[in-house]
Amino acid sequence: MQINFKRYLLYLVRWQLSTPILAFVILWMAGYDTLTATIVANIIGGLIFFWVDQYIFTSKDLAAQWEVRENVKCSDCGKLARGYRLVRTENYDKTRDAAPKFRCESCSQRKSEELKKTGIKV
Repeated sequence: MQINFKRYLLYLVRWQLSTPILAFVILWMAGYDTLTATIVANIIGGLIFFWVDQYIFTSKDLAAQWEVRENVKCSDCGKLARGYRLVRTENYDKTRDAAPKFRCESCSQRKSEELKKTGIKV
């Protein structure tokens, strides 16, 4: 499993932001027993942070975007295969590429390693 550092960092920040909100609810409900205050705080936290977590873990804005096509000629080796191309990621955007280059899986992996060496996060 490959960890997306940007998603993980956002999740850790989100986790820390939940602390003061949940603490406030528990303090606000100081007259109630601890279990009731904790349950209410967690319900409120769930209502708020479900949407934040959903964005963090499903947003295409936070992930590298790839395009995959069947039966294309690899632009590197010429083999007819399933073709891959990196469309967009941090510091890399080929969304408006007039002549996109698709690569077979092995050439795509090699190209990804080349891009990583130049500082592009794949």
